[in-house]
Amino acid sequence: MHTVTLEISSREKISQRFLRAFEGESQGTFISFESPALLFKVLSGKRWDLIKVMTGAGPMTIREAARRMKRDVKAVHGDVQALLKAGMLQKTDNGLIVFPFDAVHVDFMLKAA
Repeated sequence: MHTVTLEISSREKISQRFLRAFEGESQGTFISFESPALLFKVLSGKRWDLIKVMTGAGPMTIREAARRMKRDVKAVHGDVQALLKAGMLQKTDNGLIVFPFDAVHVDFMLKAA
């Protein structure tokens, strides 16, 4: 199973993971956000639903994603563009969209101020 971890992470933590990976230590697959606010801005409710529909589903057209979600194609197109820009989705050589993971793990901690 190919899992991606969504996390809130500092640049320092990302740099440390990069250095360990550079030394040959497997780190897994991460998509990091600077803050919880940014994570929730990128992954609004409808976009999270889109990720759920696409997880493990393979490449598809935006129209197919909209059909599976029972949403307007134009609205889904806007969400797809935002997720492509954020690096959450990818485009195949033939123009299909894909979320290339079978599972998503979300990892962040909220601490007292």
